[in-house]
Amino acid sequence: MRRTAGLAWNQDATRTTLETFDYIIVGAGSAGCILAARLSEDPNVKVCLLEAGGPDRHPYIHVPAGFIKTFYDPSVNWNYDMEPSEWTGGRRIHAPRGKTLGGSSAINGHVYNRGQRYDFETWAQYGNRGWGYADVLPYFRRTEKRLGDGEATYRGSDGAVAVTDLGWTHPLCDAFIEGAVQAGIPRNPDYNGERQEGVSYVQRTVNNGRRVSTATAYLNAAKKRGNLQVITNAHATELVLEGKRVVGIQYIKGGRGGAVHEVRAGREVIVSSGTYNSPVLLQNSGIGPAPVLNELGVQVRHELRGVGENLRDHYAPRFAARVKGAETINEMVRGTKIVREVFKYMFTRKGVLALSPTLVYVFWHSGETAETSDIQMTFTPASYNEGVQGELEREPGMTVASWQQRPESKGYVRARSADSFDKPIIQPRYLSEEIDRRVLLGAMKLARKLLHSEPLKPFIDYEAFPGPDVQTDDELLAAAKQRGTTTFHPMGTCKMGPASDPTAVVDDQLRVHGLEGLRVIDASIMPTMLSANLNAATMMIAEKGADMIRSREALAPAELAG
Repeated sequence: MRRTAGLAWNQDATRTTLETFDYIIVGAGSAGCILAARLSEDPNVKVCLLEAGGPDRHPYIHVPAGFIKTFYDPSVNWNYDMEPSEWTGGRRIHAPRGKTLGGSSAINGHVYNRGQRYDFETWAQYGNRGWGYADVLPYFRRTEKRLGDGEATYRGSDGAVAVTDLGWTHPLCDAFIEGAVQAGIPRNPDYNGERQEGVSYVQRTVNNGRRVSTATAYLNAAKKRGNLQVITNAHATELVLEGKRVVGIQYIKGGRGGAVHEVRAGREVIVSSGTYNSPVLLQNSGIGPAPVLNELGVQVRHELRGVGENLRDHYAPRFAARVKGAETINEMVRGTKIVREVFKYMFTRKGVLALSPTLVYVFWHSGETAETSDIQMTFTPASYNEGVQGELEREPGMTVASWQQRPESKGYVRARSADSFDKPIIQPRYLSEEIDRRVLLGAMKLARKLLHSEPLKPFIDYEAFPGPDVQTDDELLAAAKQRGTTTFHPMGTCKMGPASDPTAVVDDQLRVHGLEGLRVIDASIMPTMLSANLNAATMMIAEKGADMIRSREALAPAELAG
C-alpha cells in the first residue's frame, strides 16, 4: 500500500494541531539557529524552530576537547554510518552529525575556514546569481567577530561568532610548520583573508576556552523573544502539502510511538536539517526522484530528480608516526596528567582541554592543478587507534591527514524506508573519479614529505602508518582504502542551480523548484565542494538566506582587487 506520509506505521498515534506561525524552521543546526535569530528580529512575525535533539546542556559540548567525547554519543549525535564502497575497502565509515541545539556546530572540530575565492566564483558560473565571492564575502563578515589580526576587507569584527587564533604552541607543530616552509610552502598569517595558500596554526570558533556554536552565538539571545518558539525533541516526519504549496510540518514528540503534532506556516517552511536529513525529509514527504519514492512506497507529490543526489565529502587518509623527544597529546590525557589538565582548564580555560582536534593547516598544490591550491592537510601532535578520530593511542604519536579540496566523486543520500526514524542510506562513492585519486596521491606524497622533513627528524621514531614499505602509487591508494575516512564535510544533496539544471533542487533564492512556501537552507544547497571545512560557509548561507526570506536588499558586494 502506497503511503502519502511518514506516519503510515503510526496511524493510531495521537494527533495534536498546534498554532500557525509565519515561519517554521526544521533543524536548529548551524543554519537553523541563525535563521531563527534573524527572522525573529521582526516583532511582527511568529517563528517556530523545531529540533530533533535536546537542549545543548551536555557538558562536553562546551569544552573544546569534548569533541572526542561527543563523537559517538547518541544523546547529541545522529550517529550515522556510511554504506560500504570500493574505495573504502568495504568499510562502513562513521558519519557523526549534531543532534542538539547548534547541530553540528555543537560537536564539530571548531575550525573556521571559509574556502577560496575560486570556489564561489564557480557557484556563480553555474548560474547562481548573487553567489560569487564578492557577493558572499559581506555575509561572511556579518557572521564573524574576529578576535585577532585580519584585514577589514575580508574579516568581520561585529558579528556573533567569535573567531580566535589557537593561542597554543607545541614543538612538534612548530617543527612541522618550519618543515613546510623549507619545502616552499609560505607561512600565511590569515588563510581566511586575501589568499588561502600556505601553512599556519588554525583559526577556530572558540572563545575564552569555550566552544562557540550557532546556539550560543545566535539562538540563546533570540530565545528570549516572545515571537520565537523553540521546540526540542521534535522529530520531523513529513512536510504538509496542499497541491504544490508546503503549508506545514508534522513531527513526533518523544520518539517512536509518540504523539503526532502539526504546525502550520502562514508564509514559509525552511528545511535546515543538514546534508543527510534535509533530502530524506523531502523524500519522505513525496518530493524527490520518482524511482526512489516508488521504491519507498511513498506517493510522488512533486518529482525532483536531484533530491539526495550530488553528495560530496572530503576523504582523508592519515600518516601516523611514533614520536621521541617530545610529549604528545596522547600522554597528556593519561593517568594523573589528565587531572592536572582538568584543573588547568577549570581555573584558566587553557591547556589540552581547550584545544581543537586539528592544530595546523596546510593548503597547497598536488601537481595536478596550477591555478589554485587543491589539497589540504592537517597536523596534530596526537595519533588515533587505526586512524579513527575519537580514540587516542597510548603511545606517543603525531598525525598528518591529507585530502583533495574539490572532489568530483558524487554519491547520494536516500531514505532507507517509509519510517522516518530509520537511519538514511549514505553512499559517498569516495574516489570513484580518477582525478580524485590522482590529486589524493599528490596530497599523500606531500604529507609524507612533510612528516619526514628535517625539522621533524629529531622527533620521529618511525612511521607507524602506512609504514616505510608502502611506496608505490598502488600501495598508497591501498593504504587510503584501508584507513581513509571522512573529514565530516558532506554537502550538495539539495543542490542550488537554475531550473535548466535537471539535478538542481533549489534556485538561487534557495526556493525549492516547482513548489511554493518551501526553501532549503543549509550545506545541502552547495552546488560544488568548497576548499574548506563547511561550518563557516553554512553560517554565511543562513545569513544570506535570512535576507532573502525577509525580502531585504542583499548586502552590497565587496570591492575587491583583481
